[in-house]
Amino acid sequence: MIRSMLSAIALATLLAAACVASAAENLAALSASTMEQILKASKPSDWRPLNPNETLYMDLPQGRVVIELDPAYAPLHVANIRMLAHEHYWDGLAILRVQDDYVTQWGDPAAETQHPSHPPRSLGKAKAILPPEFERDITPALPFTRLPDGDVYAPQVGFSDGFPVARDPASGKTWLVHCYGMVGAGRDNAPDSGPGTELYAVIGQAPRHLDRNIALVGRVVQGMQYLSALPRGNGPLGFYRNPAHDTQILRVRLASDLPPSERMHLEVLRTDTPIFTALIEARRNRSEPWFHYRAGKIDVCNVPLPVR
Repeated sequence: MIRSMLSAIALATLLAAACVASAAENLAALSASTMEQILKASKPSDWRPLNPNETLYMDLPQGRVVIELDPAYAPLHVANIRMLAHEHYWDGLAILRVQDDYVTQWGDPAAETQHPSHPPRSLGKAKAILPPEFERDITPALPFTRLPDGDVYAPQVGFSDGFPVARDPASGKTWLVHCYGMVGAGRDNAPDSGPGTELYAVIGQAPRHLDRNIALVGRVVQGMQYLSALPRGNGPLGFYRNPAHDTQILRVRLASDLPPSERMHLEVLRTDTPIFTALIEARRNRSEPWFHYRAGKIDVCNVPLPVR
C-alpha cells in the first residue's frame, strides 16, 4: 500500500515536472516569435477590460483620447479627477501647451493668465490642494513584473497592472515612470499645487528626470495621435501665445458616467501573465528578418502595452 502511494506520488511529481518543462518550452518558443504571433497566441484570460470608473474619454475636434487612470499609485488625484469629470470641468477648456519632444498639456486658460476680468473656472466639489503622490509604499498586494535589465533612474523597473513603474527595495518605495503616453498632474513649485485640473501627456522621449517630482495619474491607451500631432506652441515651454491657436476640448467624461451603449469596449494585455513575459523577451531579442543584431536588453519605456 505504501509502495503504491509512493509510486503515485512519484508519478504525480514527474507529471508536474513535465508540465513545467512543457510550459517553459512553450514560453521559450513564444519568446522567439514576433509580437504579432505572441498576441495571436494569447487567451481571453490574458486580457482585461478597462474599468469604466477608471477610464476617461477626452473628446477633441480631431477625435477621442482614452485615458486609463491608476488609483493604486495616485488615489487622491484619481478621486479628484473623477469629481472634475463628473462636474464637466474640462468641457470647453483647451490644450494650452504642446512642447516638442516633451508634453501636451490641457486645462483652464484663465488659470494661466490670472486676469481679474476672466477668473478661473470653479472646481465645484473637487479639491484645489492635494498632498503630493509622487511615490507609494511597496506592499505584497501590489503586483510587479520586473524587467531583467538595469535602469539608469531606479534600482528596479517593470510593470504593475499595465503601468510602467520603478521600485527601490532599500527605501520600500515604488512609483510610476514617465514613459510615452503617461499622464500626469501639472503643478507649480509647491509639491501640493497639482490637484489634477491641468493634465499633461508625454509625447516625446521619456522625461524620466520628472519621476517622483510630479504625480502621474494614468496613461493614454488610445488616441495618442491626437495629442502628439498637434502644432507646437510658439511661446516659452510650448505654450500658445495666441489663444486662438488653442485646441478646444469638446468634453471629458468618465466612462462610468455614460450608458453602456456609449462606452468603448477596450481591453489591455495583462502584465502579470506568461504571454507578457514572452512579449518582453521577444522585444529584447527581435527575431524579425530585418534585425541582424539583437540588443538583448530593453528599456521600460520601450516595452509595448497592447490594447485591443
